[in-house]
Amino acid sequence: MHVFIRWLPSLLWMAVIFYLSSRTGEDVGGWLDIVRRFVPMMEGFDWGHFAAYFILAWTYLWAWRPKRLSLGVKLAVILLCVLYGVTDEYHQSFVPGRTPDLKDIRNDAIGAALAMLLLYIPFVRRWYGRLSGAKYY
Repeated sequence: MHVFIRWLPSLLWMAVIFYLSSRTGEDVGGWLDIVRRFVPMMEGFDWGHFAAYFILAWTYLWAWRPKRLSLGVKLAVILLCVLYGVTDEYHQSFVPGRTPDLKDIRNDAIGAALAMLLLYIPFVRRWYGRLSGAKYY
């Protein structure tokens, strides 16, 4: 049961991503336009994918709860996020008004990678260690 509880945030967040992928582009596009207005140089960058997979990476790490935050663990988390991103794009191919896009997978990977890169900052690493109950020195 303990393992299921650790994976519950990941499963719920994957369900949120699946739900948002089921919406047409018009349904989810409105609030992202506000972000693009404030950061015009990031016009082609999809902040929704970035944020969703940034969070997904943290939930995967929480579920996995490795004894050490090695490079291999971080790369595995990023790979899991990218693989889920590929299935997300495949799912979008069946939604009217949505199409699969390699740039979305790129943005998914950037979000997941940045989430894992933050663990190189000492206070983030300590914060995560306290939150997860694991020791990372």
